[in-house]
Amino acid sequence: MYFRDIIGQEEVKQRLIREVAEGRVAHARLFCGPEGIGKLALAVAYARYLCCTNRQGTDSCGTCPSCIKFNKLVHPDVHFAFPVKSSTNVSDDFIREWRELLLQSPYFSFNQWLDTMGVENQQPLIGVKESDEITRKLNLKSSAGGYKVMIIWLPEKMNAQCSNKLLKLLEEPPRQTIFLLVSEQPEMLLTTIQSRTQRMDLRKLPEEKIAEVLLDKYGLQPTDVTNVAHLASGSMLKALEVLHINEDNRLFFDLFVSLMRLSYQRKLREMKLWSEQVASLGRERQKHLLIYCQRLLRENFIYNFHCSELVYMSTEEQNFSTRFAPFINERNVMGIMDELALAQIHVEQNVNPKMVFFDFALKMIMLLKNN
Repeated sequence: MYFRDIIGQEEVKQRLIREVAEGRVAHARLFCGPEGIGKLALAVAYARYLCCTNRQGTDSCGTCPSCIKFNKLVHPDVHFAFPVKSSTNVSDDFIREWRELLLQSPYFSFNQWLDTMGVENQQPLIGVKESDEITRKLNLKSSAGGYKVMIIWLPEKMNAQCSNKLLKLLEEPPRQTIFLLVSEQPEMLLTTIQSRTQRMDLRKLPEEKIAEVLLDKYGLQPTDVTNVAHLASGSMLKALEVLHINEDNRLFFDLFVSLMRLSYQRKLREMKLWSEQVASLGRERQKHLLIYCQRLLRENFIYNFHCSELVYMSTEEQNFSTRFAPFINERNVMGIMDELALAQIHVEQNVNPKMVFFDFALKMIMLLKNN
């Protein structure tokens, strides 16, 4: 991953390059922003640039020994920490899978990482055992006499013990050590960690940048490109999901449609079976289903205002919404959203999922009648 491979984010790239040239390299960076805009890609490209022994004016050279090692993400002075199955695991237990996924594309989601690890009901985290590994690695002597870089993906997944140990490292970092934290929810980090990092907020990608990539790499027709780029809402990851509807998105759409129809028809037996099906998905996928439902409800509410530029739905979702949207209006939209948020809290608190989803399904009967 080079700076030239990153979609958009030109201002941030230029700032990082300029600071390296001027010798103003911050010992800790916090890259923030929503999913799919290139935060991890930027962190990896920046780490490559820092370690490159023959830096160019705009990018790494690509030919020095450091860059050659980066081609397979095996540079001995660059380390990764990321959420893993349990507190008994560390990132190195899954480093082969991590490298394969990252080399395939740095634009991937947390859910994709869960699938790669084979996680079902666990809640992945970065535990105290990982913090001990981070300390050990950064206390090693640099193999090339340059920077040692620690890239932490989703540091908001650190537990309290790990967070406190990382804080101590940030306060007294080993010599020539650079921390690059890549976060989607920086507000969940300790305020003391936030205060010891230089935060960089990355913007959503412009539609024209996404369209350019779709034209160059995927050979879409210009009319299709415009539609996909708009639906992506500034995220390259969402653009790829629109192009290649994955199994989860397909499943979530089918479950949403099924629940709305069963609730309207008051088919209690089938609604109970629906809740049992959702309960079998595993906690992380249940949470993502609820997030998907909240998004689709928002889109259906906006759909009623006939402002196509404000609607972000796939063709299939829009086809369903032409009939369903009138049932979502100012009298019930907030009530349904509140129930979805409450269900999400209960899932995170390990409440019996069959009870959570059947209760939500029953409440939908009354909420849909308020149209």
